[in-house]
Amino acid sequence: MTLTVANLKYINIPIFKTLNGKKHSLKLSYQCFGKSIHEAPVVLINHALTGNSNVAGSEGWWRPIVGTGKVINTETYSILAFNIPGNGQDKNLSNLIDNYRDFTAGDIAQVFILALKYLEVTKLFAVIGGSVGGGIAWELAALKPNFIEHLIPIACDWKSTDWMIANCHIQDRILNNSTKPLEDARMHAMSLYRTPESLKHKFDRTRQIEDEIFSVESWLNYHGKVLSERFQLEAYKMMNQVLKTIDITKGKQSFINIASKIKSTIHIITINSDLFFKPEENWQTYLDLKSTKENVAISEIKSIHGHDAFLIEFEQLESILKAIFK
Repeated sequence: MTLTVANLKYINIPIFKTLNGKKHSLKLSYQCFGKSIHEAPVVLINHALTGNSNVAGSEGWWRPIVGTGKVINTETYSILAFNIPGNGQDKNLSNLIDNYRDFTAGDIAQVFILALKYLEVTKLFAVIGGSVGGGIAWELAALKPNFIEHLIPIACDWKSTDWMIANCHIQDRILNNSTKPLEDARMHAMSLYRTPESLKHKFDRTRQIEDEIFSVESWLNYHGKVLSERFQLEAYKMMNQVLKTIDITKGKQSFINIASKIKSTIHIITINSDLFFKPEENWQTYLDLKSTKENVAISEIKSIHGHDAFLIEFEQLESILKAIFK
């Protein structure tokens, strides 16, 4: 399925007040897959930084695990996917957000809650997301502790660490100062999404004969160019800001105080080689949760490919998810 504007549905939020008190008018776009809402258990899928609501079908970014007969089966579940406001998926420039620093990941979760209320969804079977999408899943669970049966954060954590904040800060500087901001920011990010071992495995210092550069340089150039052709600068700034601001405690309470109230069964999925959301942080989150909560589990994807493994190691991910979506 090739996504067009016609495939998107919209919810108008005329006045949304952010946590820092700023007011915005938002037009939230989303897509539904599988069973109709209210006819089957609802699964909310949150997209990653340059992803979108198009999770299934021939163009779906998570099509290996979402679809007919797949582990998240569109014949069994009603699947809902929102576009993070300002991500530019509908190509409507008026829906981009210039004042991106007004927003946090917690604000995006609040927007999703308003949308779910509008759609009269009273319970979610599962919320699942990778990277920033998983961070928003954590934020949702903290805000609505009795609302989600299964919380499945993948390659993420309940907070942005100093390491994450540092890299998002560099990304923001690139996006605001580079002469080719989208290309340069994407190349910098791609080097963090993978690992030294992954790049060696893929390229092993080979060169592109036609342009006499290393293959890894050509690969980075390609990803930078492709993103600049399909993404908007304002959208990247917004998504980077959301990634930087994940924190279910908002600096006011302890993680345990917040997390102990979450009734969901929590399934943490980490990646052993992730350089972005480090597995050590996920294991510490798991140990902290186990001190106060029984229904929590952790699984680890084994891969040399780092953070991007949740978009590569589909067999392992499917094996982990089968027990939840049986």
